[in-house]
Amino acid sequence: MRRITNFSSGELGVRLTECLLEYGWEVACFKSEAATYRDPAGPNLLLGSFSTNEDLESQLRALPEPEGVHIVFHAAALTDYRVVSVCTHEGEPLQAKKIPSHYAGLQIFLEPAAKLLPGLGTLFPAARIVGWKFELDGDRASALEKGRNQLRENGSSLCVVNGAALGSGFRILDPQGAQHEAQTRSELCNWLANWASRLMLS
Repeated sequence: MRRITNFSSGELGVRLTECLLEYGWEVACFKSEAATYRDPAGPNLLLGSFSTNEDLESQLRALPEPEGVHIVFHAAALTDYRVVSVCTHEGEPLQAKKIPSHYAGLQIFLEPAAKLLPGLGTLFPAARIVGWKFELDGDRASALEKGRNQLRENGSSLCVVNGAALGSGFRILDPQGAQHEAQTRSELCNWLANWASRLMLS
């Protein structure tokens, strides 16, 4: 093991991609190599896959005409920490590509992985940024407050909050304090695609 990742099936990203395609958008979808859900399908689709946070950032930087990107949906469950080194209990570093299984235990040293959300506005200067906040601990009030903090800290246009702390469904927050509710993935995808299309008409 050389990195630790959040598990995500990728279903929400795929369904949002296909919903946007149905609304007539051109979509670039980057799907994790670890995602288990099927690939999206449809016209006007650029499909890529990524491994690490750094790999995804590199692919985003390589997109042509970044000033022409209108909206970025950062729905990927990216890695929070990366593995720096693996040692035995005695502190002996292990460098082998495959760690032998005879050790009684291992020490894994982690460091924070690069976060993409804070830099998306610089990468895509004309784009509206939509972030996600998935919370397991706490209650609905604390989950929503963390979503509001994300909006303030990153200058995002929307934050989608979900997870056990929130309870069922999704809450969509905007910087003006409005809160919208979607109970299912389908409702969420349709709400976001409709919001995106209204932006282009305004």
